[in-house]
Amino acid sequence: MWVWDSAGDRPTVLLLHGWTSTAALNWSPTMLALARSWRVVAPDLRGHGRGIRGRRFTLEDCADDLAGLVRTLDTAPVIVVGYSMGGPIAQLLWRRHPDVVAGMVLCATGARLPGRADLAPAVTAVGMGLSYLISAIPGGWHQQALTRMVEARDDNPDRARWVISEQGRSDPALLVQAAAALNNYDATPWIGEIDVPTTVIITTKDRTVPPDRQWQLARTIPDAEHATIAWGHRACVEAADRFVPALDRACHSTWGRAHGIGRTG
Repeated sequence: MWVWDSAGDRPTVLLLHGWTSTAALNWSPTMLALARSWRVVAPDLRGHGRGIRGRRFTLEDCADDLAGLVRTLDTAPVIVVGYSMGGPIAQLLWRRHPDVVAGMVLCATGARLPGRADLAPAVTAVGMGLSYLISAIPGGWHQQALTRMVEARDDNPDRARWVISEQGRSDPALLVQAAAALNNYDATPWIGEIDVPTTVIITTKDRTVPPDRQWQLARTIPDAEHATIAWGHRACVEAADRFVPALDRACHSTWGRAHGIGRTG
């Protein structure tokens, strides 16, 4: 597992990126800013970027990977920050390994992400089949398709080349499995059991994870605090001037509530 680690003896914030992203793509405006007050650990998740490879992707495996990482680094318990797909993984990390989680900050995410529950088995079957098919496609085809997609939406050549390089490290077959896993994910039966301080950052103009799902998450988790950012799903990058200060405040508040103290740093 590839990990960006600011090191140091400060309290640790574990940053979990979104689907098809990497730690660098999701958190590049965030990591150095947070490192002024925190030890920041930002891994590439399974199948993404330089993350762990294998024949399958499950959100539960990602949570177990992270528990192993936190224990290896001897930084537990940590504040877990989950963005989009990172939100379900953070929730599962708390549920499966509560000893490593002091609190959570959940951003642009929900207890159930968009998708129809009645279609979940079919989506999973198609996703697994498609992932095996994709794994047989020559890698050059993946890179060509990715290049066309990124260049079409980014007119900065240097930035586009960096994004293409980062995204090109991911395993396309595992990304398809990850999409199916997210479609299946539903924590609503147990999300109200969360017993660590939590802050939900709601992206109010989000068209990927509808704001009503995010508000529902904030209302369901006991004593959760919330903050809002009037931006879409890519607020962590496109509105970093608003997002990063809001995230820093949320981490301080969450850590303080977890330890009965005021601001750290």
